[in-house]
Parts: sequence; structure tokens; C-alpha cells
Amino acid sequence: MSESGCQLYLISPLDVGGDFPQRLARAIDAGDGLVAAFQFRVKGLDQHESARLAAPLQAICAERDVAFIVNDSIALAKRLKADGVHLGQDDGDVKEAREELGREAQIGVTCHASRHLAMEAGEAGADYVAFGAFFPSGTKQTEHHAEPDLLEFWAGLFEIPCVAIGGITPENCAPLVAAGADFLAVSGAVWNGDEAAAVRAFTPVLKA
Repeated sequence: MSESGCQLYLISPLDVGGDFPQRLARAIDAGDGLVAAFQFRVKGLDQHESARLAAPLQAICAERDVAFIVNDSIALAKRLKADGVHLGQDDGDVKEAREELGREAQIGVTCHASRHLAMEAGEAGADYVAFGAFFPSGTKQTEHHAEPDLLEFWAGLFEIPCVAIGGITPENCAPLVAAGADFLAVSGAVWNGDEAAAVRAFTPVLKA
């Protein structure tokens, strides 16, 4: 997750069964290299069931050189030998994740709209920080609201990549790209319709 230019970071819907593996493959392929990472985000399932659902998705990502990141669970990331883990503020710390997952793991941290939390995450050894929500989201309740100048601040001072998250669509993402976001985390904008068309709709802005 370190190429130049802004790329897409796909976040799964909560239901990843049925035909979702095929949808994921279509979305990644439509991006023609623009999708850098996929976050596996399921809730309320035991680890065995989560691992069963993750297996085909992880294989699709591996075939396409897309990082497979597990949301919240260091234990599940370790079990799957995932490429990394994304931690909310209550999901364990970077140091613990690093000890469990190793030096090569990609560890990201949700920092809401806080410069302080992001700097703490960076000092702890995070590989990326996530800011948001930039727009109202239908996927997740938004308690924190971030502005593009936060991305400008971060990009101007720090080498650690930043991810913009929250209600991002092809129509509203241009200011975030211009402000210095390294990745746009998107979920509903892709999965609520034709995933291939949605990813292609992001392409002109990301390659501008």
C-alpha cells in the first residue's frame, strides 16, 4: 500500500456470503490497479465462521496483489495470516498487533478527526492512519466529522499514508484527493450498486 497517487481501499459490506467473492473480483479488476487494499469487516460471527467466509476473498486479493486487511481482530488476522489489521480506538494497540503479526504486517488505526490520535498512532508504529467521516455514511454511524484540511496537514508533515473514510463517492471525492489522501476507503458507494461501474467512476478523479 505504498504506490504514489491516490488509490482505493475497499471495505466489505457486512454480508460477504453468496456471490460476494465474484463481486469483489469484478470490483478489483475494474480498477485496473487502482484498488490497493480490501478490508474484511464482519460483525457478530465466531472466528471459525469468519475464517470460512474470508478464505475465498483472501485468495482473490492474493491473486491480484491487493492487501487483505482484517477489521478489528488481531487474533483473526493472525489466524488468517492476513496482510494486516485495521484497529479502531478500542480494538487493541499497535504494539500488540506488531508483536502478534510481525514486522511485515500493515497496521492501520482509526483516528477520527484527531491530529493527536494520528500522531500517537504514528509514533506507535502504525503503517497508515484513517481519518473521517468526511461525509455522512450509510454504512456506519458517524460520530466524528473531518475536513479536508486535516488531510493537508497530515500529508504536509508526515510520511505515513493517510486514508479518508466516510460516505465517499465518485462525485464528492475530488477535494479529498486534492488535499493529499493516499487512499479513499469506500464501501456503500461500490457495493450498493454495480461494483464494476462504481470503481470505474472513481478512476478519472484518481488518475487526474
